[in-house]
Amino acid sequence: MGERIIIIGAGQAGLQIAESLRAEQFEGEILLLGEEGVAPYQRPPLSKAWLAGETATDKLTLRGPDFFAAKGIDLRLGAHVAQVDLGARQVTLAEGETLEWTGLAFATGASARLPKLKGADLPGVCVLRGLKDAREISARLGMAKRVVVVGGGFIGLEVAAAARKKGVEAVVLEAQDRLMARAVTPRISEYFADMHRAKGVELHFGAQVAGLEGSDAVSAVTLADGGVFKADLVVFGIGASANDATAAAAGVACDRGIIVDACARTSVRNVVAAGDCTVFRREDGVMLRLESVQNAVEQGKAAAAALMGRSKPFVATPWFWSDQHDVKLQMAGLSGGMDRQIARSQGEHAFSLFNYCGETLVSVESVNRPGDHLLARRLLDAGLSPAPDQIADATVELKSLLR
Repeated sequence: MGERIIIIGAGQAGLQIAESLRAEQFEGEILLLGEEGVAPYQRPPLSKAWLAGETATDKLTLRGPDFFAAKGIDLRLGAHVAQVDLGARQVTLAEGETLEWTGLAFATGASARLPKLKGADLPGVCVLRGLKDAREISARLGMAKRVVVVGGGFIGLEVAAAARKKGVEAVVLEAQDRLMARAVTPRISEYFADMHRAKGVELHFGAQVAGLEGSDAVSAVTLADGGVFKADLVVFGIGASANDATAAAAGVACDRGIIVDACARTSVRNVVAAGDCTVFRREDGVMLRLESVQNAVEQGKAAAAALMGRSKPFVATPWFWSDQHDVKLQMAGLSGGMDRQIARSQGEHAFSLFNYCGETLVSVESVNRPGDHLLARRLLDAGLSPAPDQIADATVELKSLLR
């Protein structure tokens, strides 16, 4: 057998690995295995424009059939990997076929969490991770009068916003005391809480879900304190877990995700991983898992380079975004450890918050200020920390701070 690289997972990260291998002049076989029965597609719009009916399904497709033929990438859909044998360098599919490899990549993504609660298996109880999930939620939204969203993170709030655009009542139950608590600072949480309430979304904090009621379908969500919320549809948006079981069973080091270095290399030679299935150990020892298109793309490039024997570390500042109602939230950097916040504003609904740890700029949160976001990424990538008084002064152009 000649050189063959097998990529398990045909999402954004898996596709990027395949593309980058060809860009790196890899001339052997590339086998891209996808469990879903559809070609690689964009996932972020599923809870945003697609669910709101503002974009078509065919607009989600990342690459058409001609691309795979032209690049010599063997895309196999509906392919479920049953086992990986690292010693024999073999992948066994569920139907029994055994495939040999000289290089292997895991791009297995993550699965939405659904707690083991009474009634969690009732029709009308949904999660949103892939196109199949989104189609079910969209169909049920078309018939629902009231949706209860469990979880006030990005996915949950985007679903609530889409529901309101369709005229459906929306209730958000959040266990913590503010929205998006793991991702944004309190001032952003407060702004979005006010905005969602103004759009007719009902918010409840400190809500501990105890179970779900219904016979033929879900009809209500019950809380630990005895509260009951009627619902025609319940969507859980309480995070996701890395799909690392196959890698772990094979002997690849995992810790709530496949452990990789800055170059997407795993604990096993000639085996890499990229995307939502991975976790990275920072210099301070903290294990960090980033779920974003940027992470999938940049890790995918690093993984391809590693399979070619080159080091191409992913060092760019992490960034994220969320569209809720008519508001775009964009974040650059990570806010952990911040102790000072400087606002830069162009009005009530267009502002940025620059977050500092001491004198060091660590992150920027922008609401309807895409220009600020792009410049913030450049500042953070360059390791620049403008003086807070410069940020606060609206007459100072951010571009000038890059010099």
